[in-house]
Amino acid sequence: MHFDYSDKVKALQKRVTDFMETHVYPNEERFAREIAEGDRWQPTRVVEELKEKARAEGLWNLFLPESDAGAGLTNLEYAPLAEIMGGSMMGSEVFNCSAPDTGNMEVLARYGSPEQQKEWLEPLLEGKIRSAFAMTEPAVASSDATNIEASIKRDGDEYVLNGCKWWTSGAGDPRCRILIFMGKSDPDNANRHKQQSMVLVPIDTPGVKVERMLSVFGYDDAPHGHGEVSFDNVRVPVSNMLLGEGRGFEIAQGRLGPGRIHHCMRTIGVAERSLEAMCKRLSSRVAFGKEIARHNVWQQRIADARIDIEQCRLLTLKAAYMMDTVGNKVARAEIAMIKVAAPRMALKIIDDAIQAFGAGGVCQDFRLAYSWAGIRTLRLADGPDEVHKNQIARLELKKYM
Repeated sequence: MHFDYSDKVKALQKRVTDFMETHVYPNEERFAREIAEGDRWQPTRVVEELKEKARAEGLWNLFLPESDAGAGLTNLEYAPLAEIMGGSMMGSEVFNCSAPDTGNMEVLARYGSPEQQKEWLEPLLEGKIRSAFAMTEPAVASSDATNIEASIKRDGDEYVLNGCKWWTSGAGDPRCRILIFMGKSDPDNANRHKQQSMVLVPIDTPGVKVERMLSVFGYDDAPHGHGEVSFDNVRVPVSNMLLGEGRGFEIAQGRLGPGRIHHCMRTIGVAERSLEAMCKRLSSRVAFGKEIARHNVWQQRIADARIDIEQCRLLTLKAAYMMDTVGNKVARAEIAMIKVAAPRMALKIIDDAIQAFGAGGVCQDFRLAYSWAGIRTLRLADGPDEVHKNQIARLELKKYM
């Protein structure tokens, strides 16, 4: 593995950084103000304006390697760009690189039929619509995807869907037009990994109802949000099936690998920005006769933060490199390791930054409390720490058995 970025990536790093510094960071207060003062569940004007600027500059769909509409970047090449975007809560969406759309677009690009790609992938790639992923359920431990109870039953030329999903991120956005629904189409199959299927469900289909929006430590994440969605005898054509009956678990595994590492890339950006805020705050305040930054306890914390960020960045790059060279299955240990390590690293740095800001760190003025809430959620999203650590342990034990 080479540790130096290619000239192509260095050029993109500069372009993305320049865009963030010129357009995104200066507009963060406007973004928060538009959400607070307007209809929280409508797209903000500022993000829509910046999306047009990013697209005009060719900084669009950078995440997608397997499509003419993407930038053709490998996971390793995309990693430092996602890190830069992660520095702002609106950064990824500006470049059409935000979850869950990235994962859903990858699913459609890899597994969708030409007709499905025409109807749903193309408008997603153009940023005209948004999407959601309906997998997690409130009634079962969804960390084991074989537990899901939502049903998919064939009735002639249609499938009938029933069930309740939650943490369907993006369901509150009025631009959300399509859901990827995971349910059991063959619950009696002896192979529990062949019981599930995935079906495309337009959100305006009769029987689909967003019951409520869920909060994350009190934040509603408007206008994106996380919905609890019920499916009551929802009928969709058989042609809406993705890849084929019984292949839902397979699709989920293919989707979640890149999704997990994208989260980690962005998380490093959050940690970097939090460390920057902490250092600037400590350097601007005086306590007990000297700058707070000169107190040893804070120098220790700053040093630990830099060490931890660099360690996680290198593990992220290694996992991305392995995904590119030997595939997601062989890289599963590295993906699992960084999925555990990156959020834990960022939470520690954000917590130290909050401490540096004192009471200001826990309010809405300095972004830190919101960052902490979002990153804490990542210890659950796309599989909880415990599941990933169990997998790491099993793979480690195999070496000695």
